[in-house]
Amino acid sequence: MSDAPDAAPKAKPLPIKEGPGGFLVSSAPHLASGATTQRIMFEVVFAMLPLLVMAVIFHRASAIVLTVVTVAGCLAAEAIANKIRGWSLDSLKDGSALVTGLILAFSLPPAMARGDKFYMAFIGGFIAIMLGKAVFGGLGNNLFNPAMVGRAFLMICFPAAMAFWTPTAQMMEQAKADTAAAKNVEVSELSQEDIDAITTATPLYQASKVRGYEKKAIDDPDNKEKHLAAAKEIRSHMPTMWQLAYGNTGGCVGETSALLALLGGLWLVFRRIADWRQPVALLAVVIVFSLIAHMVDSTKFQGPMYHLTSGAMMFGAFFIATDYVGAPVNPRGRLIFGAGVGLLVMVIRVFGTYPEGFMFAILVMNSLTPMIERLTTPTPFGGHVKA
Repeated sequence: MSDAPDAAPKAKPLPIKEGPGGFLVSSAPHLASGATTQRIMFEVVFAMLPLLVMAVIFHRASAIVLTVVTVAGCLAAEAIANKIRGWSLDSLKDGSALVTGLILAFSLPPAMARGDKFYMAFIGGFIAIMLGKAVFGGLGNNLFNPAMVGRAFLMICFPAAMAFWTPTAQMMEQAKADTAAAKNVEVSELSQEDIDAITTATPLYQASKVRGYEKKAIDDPDNKEKHLAAAKEIRSHMPTMWQLAYGNTGGCVGETSALLALLGGLWLVFRRIADWRQPVALLAVVIVFSLIAHMVDSTKFQGPMYHLTSGAMMFGAFFIATDYVGAPVNPRGRLIFGAGVGLLVMVIRVFGTYPEGFMFAILVMNSLTPMIERLTTPTPFGGHVKA
């Protein structure tokens, strides 16, 4: 027989202390910021509106079609996922699917708006929400940035469509005039085949081709002059810094205007919707990396301004890398996250065969976010309590 009592005494619940007027006294935090998911998301949409306007100026109806189709795909996936779980459709109003659709639309080539391809944009939006968000449990539970998941899916399934670049409306008019002059005909006399053949490469792709021809000049000395001449020809058609900042270059629908992306991003930082740490760390690494590469070989590697204003750099730094869910929650972790994205982007751009690396960099760093948070979570006062 044991001397222990038959049953251990039950612990009494701690009394609830109430302050004057019946207020519950509890631990911090006590103050509410007043920010809601809906307000945050629609402020992001507001910051992207200038980019959408510029996209319509550059790409006309293609920008509108891609935006409508991708947003429709995102909303359809959100509604279906909620129905499957037996949830209400209130999440369609919070703006998260709208933001995902806009970011994805801005990350697609304008040629995807054509009649035989726009269904791909719908699939991308649907996959972005269904596989990038819904399967993880909905908003706030996803590991990866949904828009980048949708874009990665399109890259795998429709690589040719994702690599077909068309010039802006202004560039198209100039190209038509040049083609007509070369054929000694009026612009109105150009055939449809002549117009369809007018395409353009993105600035990053042009830089990649220049590096490729210069490498061929080293590996194939017998045709060195030929390869160097091809590299010089491409370099002569590369856009100026103003064109890159303004956005009148080949590229995705809403990413090319680095200046507007910067202004919109600064607005989000000023409004404290976006944290400054990710973009500052990201852009700082890009500047240092590209500056070193440019100092090593200025003829082969572009300088910092070219990398800052080309591709998805500025748009991604402020609108993608600052995603609340995919990035760490603590300050040190966000700095590491931003620096990691910038480093991966530059490694891919400088040493990889793929000209743009922002999507891959974001997805890789998203997967490392749990580890970064584990390593950078501050120790509470008194140390960690052992189990």
